[in-house]
Amino acid sequence: MGVFIALLLLPLAAHAVTPGERLADPALEARARAITTELRCLVCQNQSIDDSDASLAKDLRVLVREKLKEGMSDAQVREFVHARYGDFVLLRPPMKPGTLLLWSAPLIALLAGAAAIWMAARRRRGVVTARPAELTAEEQARLEALGVGRRTDES
Repeated sequence: MGVFIALLLLPLAAHAVTPGERLADPALEARARAITTELRCLVCQNQSIDDSDASLAKDLRVLVREKLKEGMSDAQVREFVHARYGDFVLLRPPMKPGTLLLWSAPLIALLAGAAAIWMAARRRRGVVTARPAELTAEEQARLEALGVGRRTDES
C-alpha cells in the first residue's frame, strides 16, 4: 500500500532539471537547487526555474550552476541573476516602494471581500426589515369589493 501511495505522489516530486544539468558535486548541486527554487521562470511566471520546462528556465539553471562552479557564493549568484533580470525573477521580491502594491495586494483583496460581504449583509437586512407601504383608499375599497377584510398590522 505504501509503495502505491509513493507512486501516486511521484509526479509531485518531479522537477524539470535534466540529468545533464546536474553537477557531480552533491553539495554544489544542493546549493544550485536551493537557488533555482527561489527564481521565477520568466516564461511560465508562476513556477520556479527548477520546476519549469521552458528553454529560458533551462538556460538560467545552467547559468546558476556555471556561476557556482566559478566559485560564486549563493548570494552572489542570486544578485547576478537579479541584476540581469530585475525584481520579477525573484519568487519573493524585496519589500520596497516599487513592489509595495505586490506585497499589499492580498490584504487589499481580503479587505475588499470583507467590505462586499458586510455591504451585502447590510442591504439584505434592510430588505427584510422594511415595512410594506400602507394601502391607498382605492386599493382598500377594491379589496373590500372582493370580499377580503381590512388588513391589520398584526398579521
